[in-house]
Amino acid sequence: MRLALASALAMWLGATLLLSRVRWFARVPLVDRLRPYGVTGNEPSGRAGVLSVGSFRDVIGPLSTEVGSRAARIFGVDEDVATRLARVHAPIDATAFRVRQVAWSVASFGAGAAATLVLRVPVGIGLLCTLGLPLLTFLVIEQRLATASARWQERVLLELPVVAEQLGMLMSAGYSLTAALNRLASRGKGNCGRDLARVVARVRHGLGEAEALREWADLARVDALDRLVAILVLNREAGDLGRLITEEARAIRRDVHRRLVETVERRAQQVWVPVTVATLVPGVIFLAIPFIEAMRLFTES
Repeated sequence: MRLALASALAMWLGATLLLSRVRWFARVPLVDRLRPYGVTGNEPSGRAGVLSVGSFRDVIGPLSTEVGSRAARIFGVDEDVATRLARVHAPIDATAFRVRQVAWSVASFGAGAAATLVLRVPVGIGLLCTLGLPLLTFLVIEQRLATASARWQERVLLELPVVAEQLGMLMSAGYSLTAALNRLASRGKGNCGRDLARVVARVRHGLGEAEALREWADLARVDALDRLVAILVLNREAGDLGRLITEEARAIRRDVHRRLVETVERRAQQVWVPVTVATLVPGVIFLAIPFIEAMRLFTES
């Protein structure tokens, strides 16, 4: 019976590998058949063999995405990873990010388990290394993405007053909204310039100007940008849009200046924390020494 089961398993595996190479059995998808004629672009083929890396990624991708999303929600990360990756213009998608994150966590688990077995540490420390190391790796990767997303939002807010002023001047000079966005996207080198390039690309793909700008505002999630987009979508309704944009640019600049002042004051207050600690610790020591001596004399008498 064992020999029959082993033979059946080997025959099933061999038949699967053999039939995966036969043209009439493994039919090529329509996208791959049209790719040599330039209909679908020059993207590489997504077809992979049964035991290839691409096939393994296709299998493990949904599981990694689900596990990573649930673990992120447990630790208080509510924003979708795809939104954050799109915000920072990451070259990978959400599935690839989660696969890498889970892979690094599994590798950390293996390294922790191997170190525990080799060093023969106590049980408590071994469990801490085995379970804490992959969790720490997962959180570090998640925190790096969250930090990059927050820095991108901060940079967009800092660049927004200048971009709004330039947009207001161009529209006051007679440029249309589409022409002004094209000019800023082609000349801009910062984060707003890259975002405007994506907005212009979406408009060229057939999306309306208002929809493309709202899509940018929903992706960036910056309050000042929401107010600016609410003015820009009035392009076909307002007559003096350049003046409204200039006034909004001044309001954004005041908000940025207010946040800068708050940050400076907060950092100035943080400077006094080590000074206070350095002052209180010697004072407590000087007060404790005579108190302890008085208690000793009182107990001895």
